Amino acid sequence: MPSKSSTPTTLEIPENAHRKNLEGIGYLPLEHLPDLSEIQKNSFNWFLLEGLKEELLSFSPIKDYTGRLELYFLPEYSFEKPKYTVSEARVHEATYSKQLRIMLRLVNRDTGEIKEQEAYIGEIPVMTDRGTFIINGAERVIISQIVRSPGIYYKKDNAPNGKRIFNATLIPNRGAWLKLESDANDVVYVKIDKN
Repeated sequence: MPSKSSTPTTLEIPENAHRKNLEGIGYLPLEHLPDLSEIQKNSFNWFLLEGLKEELLSFSPIKDYTGRLELYFLPEYSFEKPKYTVSEARVHEATYSKQLRIMLRLVNRDTGEIKEQEAYIGEIPVMTDRGTFIINGAERVIISQIVRSPGIYYKKDNAPNGKRIFNATLIPNRGAWLKLESDANDVVYVKIDKN
């Protein structure tokens, strides 16, 4: 068994090292922290108020193959109260959601008959106050990801010596990215980004 040395280890600090005093920084009080879920909550509320309406109208009307019947999704819709509370959904391993009901209009082009009726479409998950969803009793969060479109992206910079440096990134539909980079010595590097 190796013996423990009681001699402290010394750390050598270079002569040109600078010490920064960070004592005055302090901490940001909790009441001043931004609500990072606010963007998610606003986006979801917009979807419920406007986005859903836009989606319903985007594929309305639906026509049968003869062209005699047309089904219209009207921009009027409603939500039922959720079956469970957030805590009940966790306990029952259920999804915290509410029923979506929309107004439909069926038009018969042959007879001119028009029927309107409210219809149950399905369940829409409800976002909690924390910006999460309860799906099958488990709390889930949606993380947005920005994905660059396939194509070629060019970039031009200046090196410290004033010489131009060129970069190009080739992004395919699938597979690895290819990066071409030049340096101040006119050397071109090719990198394959497998991420």
